[in-house]
Amino acid sequence: MEKYKVLKDLVKFNTIKDAENEKIINYIENYLKNLGFKTEVKTKILVMSIGENAKLGFLGHTDTVEYIDEFETPFDLKLKNGYLYGLGACDMKGGIAAMLDAVSNIDFSKLKSGMKLYFTYDEEIGFGGVNEIVGNNEKFPDIMIFGEPTNNELLTGHKGLIEYEIDFIGKKAHASNPHKGISANMNAVKFLYDLDSFYNNELKVEKEELYEIPYTTMNVGIINGGSAKNSVSAKCKITLDFRTAKDKHIKKIMAKVDELSTKYQAKANIIELVNSFIDEIDFVDKIKTANFMTEAGKISGAKRIILGTGPVTAHEVNEHISTESYDKLVEQYKEIIYKVCAN
Repeated sequence: MEKYKVLKDLVKFNTIKDAENEKIINYIENYLKNLGFKTEVKTKILVMSIGENAKLGFLGHTDTVEYIDEFETPFDLKLKNGYLYGLGACDMKGGIAAMLDAVSNIDFSKLKSGMKLYFTYDEEIGFGGVNEIVGNNEKFPDIMIFGEPTNNELLTGHKGLIEYEIDFIGKKAHASNPHKGISANMNAVKFLYDLDSFYNNELKVEKEELYEIPYTTMNVGIINGGSAKNSVSAKCKITLDFRTAKDKHIKKIMAKVDELSTKYQAKANIIELVNSFIDEIDFVDKIKTANFMTEAGKISGAKRIILGTGPVTAHEVNEHISTESYDKLVEQYKEIIYKVCAN
C-alpha cells in the first residue's frame, strides 16, 4: 500500500459536503510545497504553480458524495484483488492522487514552461469552488486536465447542462367546486405537455454525432404538488434537467420556459447552467466526449481534457478503482506534462 500512500491519505479526510476541506487543502499544499510549488490562492480553493508561463493545468475537486451504511471502509483505503476501495477513490481523489504522484516524479529542469494545479470544493452540489476560481478572473493555462473518472480515456468534450426549479401558483378550492380554484397541478401538467412537444420537435431532432447520446436530453426529476386529494392544488413544484448537445439549445430552452411560465402562471428559476464544449487538441488522436458534465464546462480560454481513473464507480457503494488504471493514469499525466511543458 506504500505505493498508494497519497491516495490512502486523501481518502482519510471526510470531505462530504467539504467537512474537512481545510485539512485536505493543507495536506495538498504541504505536499506540493515540498516539490517546489508556490501557493497563489488559498481559501477553500487552492491554486499552486511551478515555473513561469504556465501552459498546462490540472484541476480536481476535493469533495465527495455521502455514503450509505453498506459502504465497508469509506475513509480507509483498502487493497483487494487489484482494486482500491474507498470513498472518493474514483470520484475523484484517485485523480488528485495521480496528479500529485505524477508531479513528484517529474524532472522540472527539463521543462521549458510552468504549470498550475487547481483544487476545488463543492463540485458535487453547487460548483462553488470552480465558480470562485472563475470569479477571480483566473487566466487558465493553454491546456487544462480535469481528473474526473474516465477509465483512462482522454475525453475532450462534454454536454452542457441547464437545470430549473419551476413553481406553479394556483388557487385552492374544494374538489367539489373546482371552478372556484386554479389547479397548480393541472397547469404543471399542461406546461410539461407543451414543453415535451417542443423538445421532441425542435431539440431532439438536432443531432451532434460526437456524443454517444447524440441529442439534447430532457428529464423531469421531481413533481410535487397539492396538499389533499379533495382540494384543488394551490402549489406545485417541478424540476427539469436538460443535457444539451448544442449551446444554441440553451437559449431555445430558456425562451420556451419563459413563454410557458407566463402562459401557465409559473415562476422559473435556473439552478445550474454549464456550457457544452468539444475541443480539438493536437496530441489527442480521436475526439471522444462525455454525456455527463464537469467543472471543465465552467471555464473558458483553455483546451480541456477530462482524464481519470477506472472503472467508473463514482457514487456507488464500495466505490473503487483498479491499481492498473491508477498506475496507468500517473504515467499518462507524466507523458502529458513532458509533451506540453518540455517543448
